[in-house]
Amino acid sequence: MAQVRVVPVPCLRDNYAYLVAREGSTDAVVVDPGEEAPVTAALAREGLRLVGILDTHHHLDHVGGNEALVARSPGIEVVAGETDRGRIPRLTKGVTGGESFTIAGLSVRALHVPGHTTGAIAFVVEGSEVFTGDTLFIAGCGRLFEGTPADMHTSLSGTLGALGDDVRVWCGHEYTESNLRFARHVEPDNAAIEASIAWASDLRARGLPTVPSTLGRERAHNPFLRVTVPSIAARFGGGDPVQVLAAVRAAKDSF
Repeated sequence: MAQVRVVPVPCLRDNYAYLVAREGSTDAVVVDPGEEAPVTAALAREGLRLVGILDTHHHLDHVGGNEALVARSPGIEVVAGETDRGRIPRLTKGVTGGESFTIAGLSVRALHVPGHTTGAIAFVVEGSEVFTGDTLFIAGCGRLFEGTPADMHTSLSGTLGALGDDVRVWCGHEYTESNLRFARHVEPDNAAIEASIAWASDLRARGLPTVPSTLGRERAHNPFLRVTVPSIAARFGGGDPVQVLAAVRAAKDSF
């Protein structure tokens, strides 16, 4: 397993793009470039050469930089879910859930994670990093714009839930502090949430991102991964995890 270098690139108001490279290599891919200029500046600063783009889903704040980046680096690979073909600018390689491929010397596995959108893909790089877009946030999940609560539950607790505790989570937005405030509302007696609030507050006070998290941390503090916890299930509609997730998501939408 290759060592992976990940450089978060703040974009727009609260998005993250990510430069991802094999340690020691100058070839890099960018995940979810919401705009071109910050990505280009980060490539120059880090001494990296762009060879590809990985898009988790079709929303403009994740693909808005595709056209300009391809214009600057003609011939680069642009990878996204095959079912998003026609919605992803400059798509060259459509992938399906479970498909593996190599780019920039990195081994990547695509996971289909519908919920926020129907075509959403998470990218697992070298088995150690997962780029989740707007499906799984730190202490949260994305709004259900196209998918169903059942889709999101399967994506979070099934597909992403199959990854190990040490896998690092790189998500699409800096929503962590607000997500943790909601997590405390859902589960006020969870000491892991209080510890995460202190952790996130310290990072943000120093101007640092809260990415990455880990799957282990998410299982301890993320209410959308904890829908089978008896206290949460009892408060949000009973024993069916899909119904509980739907109720927790509705509560978050109006929180």
